[in-house]
Amino acid sequence: MEPTGPLDLGADEGARLLKTAVDLVVRHARHVAGGPVAPPEPGTGALRAWLAGYDFAGAAAAEDVLEEVVRRLSAWGVHTTHPRYFGLFNPTPTWWGVAGELVAAAVNPQLAAYSHAPAAVEIERHVLGFLAARLGLPAGTQGSFTVGGAEANLTAVIVALTRRFPGYARSGVPGRPVLYASAESHLAWLKIAHMTGLGRDAVRLVPVDARHRLDPAALRDLRAADLAAGREPFLLVGTAGTTGGGALDPLPELVELAREWGLHFHVDAAWAGAIALSERLRPLLAGIERADSVTVDAHKWLSAPMGAGMFLTPHGGALAESFHAATSYMPAETDGAPDPYATSVQWSRRFAGLKVFLALAAAGLPAYAEQLERDVRLGELLAARLGEEGWTRVNDSPLPVVCVAVPHAGAAWHAAVADHVVTGGAAWVSLVRLAGQPAIRMCVTSHRTGEQDVEALVRALSEARAAAGDAGDAKARTGQTGPGPALRPGRTGRGS
Repeated sequence: MEPTGPLDLGADEGARLLKTAVDLVVRHARHVAGGPVAPPEPGTGALRAWLAGYDFAGAAAAEDVLEEVVRRLSAWGVHTTHPRYFGLFNPTPTWWGVAGELVAAAVNPQLAAYSHAPAAVEIERHVLGFLAARLGLPAGTQGSFTVGGAEANLTAVIVALTRRFPGYARSGVPGRPVLYASAESHLAWLKIAHMTGLGRDAVRLVPVDARHRLDPAALRDLRAADLAAGREPFLLVGTAGTTGGGALDPLPELVELAREWGLHFHVDAAWAGAIALSERLRPLLAGIERADSVTVDAHKWLSAPMGAGMFLTPHGGALAESFHAATSYMPAETDGAPDPYATSVQWSRRFAGLKVFLALAAAGLPAYAEQLERDVRLGELLAARLGEEGWTRVNDSPLPVVCVAVPHAGAAWHAAVADHVVTGGAAWVSLVRLAGQPAIRMCVTSHRTGEQDVEALVRALSEARAAAGDAGDAKARTGQTGPGPALRPGRTGRGS
């Protein structure tokens, strides 16, 4: 028998392979801005034909395979690392974060048990503690890294159920519990209600006000109707930075209502929670410091590679009660250091926190604050320039999400204009409906974006609008909402 198995390349061959990977990644980063943000069509047939050549029956040169993969990824995909990607919350990752992913993959610590990876666990807890302090949460706040905001919000629902219903852990969901979230909130709540056995009807989507924020008056009415119908409210969610329009729910008022009604108050700050790192911007999060739990995604506005969600709560006891487990094959718990698997949804998981730690340590808090504030200024510039070009802004947010529309134009017209921009490769934008009105949504997400990219986007939208022409507007006003000549709707989807 050979001294090592057939999958062991050895350090020297491994180094050569990694050098090839690094060269390809750096080349991609250098050239991505010079190409289209997205391909004109998905290329499904070409991709399947290429993949059919890989039957895995024998070995292939890894360097060649890597180069082919990067070539296909570059040709067939929306480039979220492009400076003119103005889409969803998928920022360009920092190089520190990319390096952290490499180290985490190579060292491969197992974060289920503290005793297996004390350095990794302590690094993650240090980052979580830092963020909790920036948010103003109490000392002793606990939490975990997650694959993303959906898992963090799932954790919040489980902890809230555990706190509200003592028998939930053993007997399951009792009665008819309901939770409240804005109609503009991220609708992962529906999937979470499905997974937890609450049922999707348990998610009560509260109407919003003129600024697209959860309306407290509508919330009061909805809760009163639920109580009269025998339902049991247990959770109130405030959203800090809605996906569609960047709205910030009135957190101070909501936390007061949650306290008055005995509800767990969770803040989904998956995107906008990052502004806690800016002294100028973090007052926008006022009220979050009183939350019972908070979600923040580092892979959004903190520019970490996918995925790096975070869940925080001052209720450490409820967190442990929600996820505790013990088996004979797991190592004994370390005194004073709970095992991550017993305080989180996941069991085995990767070292997600390293990429965030490295970026914070290398860049420093001032650089992050400057970047966040720069993005906000670019958002203000974008809104102003589009206003000069005759677009009407339909969202009201201090964050760099800009939603614009042509009044009276229909959904198909807006879809066609957005599609013209995307298929042309000049930029990536998405569609959204706010208060039932169709709009084109743009968000500044990349630290590579500059004023020149904002101007390029404005030009691209003007060209697309000109291509739609007056006929497009006229058809929309008369109820004929089809696209103008040479425009094809339906490629950009909804902005959520």
